[in-house]
Amino acid sequence: MPSFFIPLSGLESDNTALNTIANNISNLNTVAYKSQDVQFSDLFYQQVGESGSGDPEQVGAGTQVGAITTNFTTGTPTPESGVAQDVALNGDGFFVVNNGGVQEYTRAGNFAISSDGHLLTQAGQQVMGYPAANGVPNTNAPLVPIQIPIGQVEQPKATTSMSLTANLDASAAVGTTTQGQITVYDSLGVPHVATVDFQKTAANTWNYNMSLPTGDASGSSANTVGTLTFDSNGNLTAPAANVAGIQFTGLSDGASNMNFSWNLYDANNKPLIDQVAAGSGVANSHQDGFASGQYQGFTVDSNGVVSASFSNNQTQVVGQMAIASITNEQGLTRLGDNNYQTTLASGQATIGTAGTNGRGTIQDQAVEGSNVDISTQFSDLIVAQRAFEANSKSITTFDTITQETINMIH
Repeated sequence: MPSFFIPLSGLESDNTALNTIANNISNLNTVAYKSQDVQFSDLFYQQVGESGSGDPEQVGAGTQVGAITTNFTTGTPTPESGVAQDVALNGDGFFVVNNGGVQEYTRAGNFAISSDGHLLTQAGQQVMGYPAANGVPNTNAPLVPIQIPIGQVEQPKATTSMSLTANLDASAAVGTTTQGQITVYDSLGVPHVATVDFQKTAANTWNYNMSLPTGDASGSSANTVGTLTFDSNGNLTAPAANVAGIQFTGLSDGASNMNFSWNLYDANNKPLIDQVAAGSGVANSHQDGFASGQYQGFTVDSNGVVSASFSNNQTQVVGQMAIASITNEQGLTRLGDNNYQTTLASGQATIGTAGTNGRGTIQDQAVEGSNVDISTQFSDLIVAQRAFEANSKSITTFDTITQETINMIH
């Protein structure tokens, strides 16, 4: 009898709704979980006649699950977790992960680090991104697993340029000497304190002599001596360019010969050394070399650029996280483990970087929470329960009517 099948369809649909609500509630604390909502639609209709005006008289056949939609709004991030590999995506998009050669997508940024430094999801899939060369991510290159240089040592960098921001006292007597010092590094990362001695030889004229400590370099040197000339306003006029090719050879530690330039002018061609009557002294010094350094940690910026830090106060860009945007998010297949996969309905993912083309930005040391609203779920649970009870009552009512019909026959 149709009277049984109509409420039975309601029971089946309500059961699906109850299961969906229960799943939402059970994932209340699941990282980046997206809640679902069941929507019903009516079934086909049977026309049993027409009214006097010709309007069709139809009897419905029950209900069915018309759609189960996913709420992709961003969950509230839990900030300042203190864990470097925790990242939250604020806005649209998905992290790209590799599951055995299959590209999948996730919102859950509670990543882990493998023993070899690979960034992984909690289920073990590799987090994908763009490789970096010379400290710059190459967003035109194919995606690669992001790897953190855990336990690695950053190689030292020999000094190639140095500068001193200083003033030489214009009121000093001829023959006055003053001194400036700067630490430079050789090819082995060994520091050497270079001393620059300035001596006033005439009005607006100073000689300089650069040297290393006794015993640091036993070979010859080049371009370590010269003359600085200033105009009547104390501005450096000669040399008119930076001093190139300063060289120290025969380093006692076995390093390569040191060869660097002395930048007397900044990027805007403004002199870094002045001569005014204000006392002599070095205000600042800079050079681009550094010693070797041990890996200490890493950070992720808002665009997903991953930078490793070392004990020598240097940072190294190791990659940039890839972020996928999906045209129809409702068409994605949920795989479990917080992962999704594209389908014909969703369309192919467009891969890019965070903060571009509508993609969200990344928050470091934070985890996106579930977007389940517990009050909404409890309200929906009550409605689904009452609907289930009502359909159950319909079945028992039809059963009673059927029994009375059978009793009439007997």
